[in-house]
Amino acid sequence: MSTRYNARTAEPKWQKIWEERGDFLTRDPAGDGADAKPKYYVLEMFPYPSGRIHMGHVRNYTIGDAIARFRRARGYNVLHPMGWDAFGMPAENAAMEKNVHPKGWTYDNIAAMRTQLKSIGLAIDWSREFATCDPEYYGQEQALFLDMLEAGIVTRR
Repeated sequence: MSTRYNARTAEPKWQKIWEERGDFLTRDPAGDGADAKPKYYVLEMFPYPSGRIHMGHVRNYTIGDAIARFRRARGYNVLHPMGWDAFGMPAENAAMEKNVHPKGWTYDNIAAMRTQLKSIGLAIDWSREFATCDPEYYGQEQALFLDMLEAGIVTRR
């Protein structure tokens, strides 16, 4: 047995174990005994899937990861999801520069960045992942806006 730490074998091994055990899944308060635990929500700014992650992403998500792990260790039922800020002109402009369809460009970048972020071993509940360009997401956002409009919370000018 080697006395040196081999990150290439150790990290994927533990990431697989964490995923199989569901260590970072948010427990459903209605169904699995999490009711007694206090709740805690950790949310960093969603990354824009413009390419690959960089050290700024690592810094941002490592801070949230430390907070989520700390609260989880203190007995909290932690919700730590991942989202992608993937709606708008930047995706279209980048796709036009690359001569590809914006949807393909965006989802390819999301897949690459997800792989990179998972390789860091962040304590994120990936079952709660979403992208702002998903019709299910923005459809609900539009419905919420219309509800607020009807309630007089927002007004049209």
